[in-house]
Amino acid sequence: MPEAGTFTLESHFENKSPLVRKIYNTLLSELRGFGKIVEEPKKTSIHLVNRTTFAGVVTQKSALILNIKSSTPIGDLRFSRTEKVSAKRYHQELKLTDPAQVDEQLVGWLKQAYDLSS
Repeated sequence: MPEAGTFTLESHFENKSPLVRKIYNTLLSELRGFGKIVEEPKKTSIHLVNRTTFAGVVTQKSALILNIKSSTPIGDLRFSRTEKVSAKRYHQELKLTDPAQVDEQLVGWLKQAYDLSS
């Protein structure tokens, strides 16, 4: 376990199914097509940053929880939660259990979030 205040990317994948890392790698592979992506490991999540954070990832035993920033509610059944965090910002959460879920539609939402954070 990392010391207080020091969190690594690898620490988020300890004691998780190898599938979780595969989903994350698939996600990052798509995101890198947008341009520069900075991965910022935090205590409970990994922030994905362009100029500002546009998405966050929480690793679970056999899944990833992906939180996407948007300017309007996305309104798709894949999202288990939508939270209005300010007048023009929403955070929307979905669970990924298979790399195939990183599809064209999800990549499109992430591209909008990436552009929003430029």
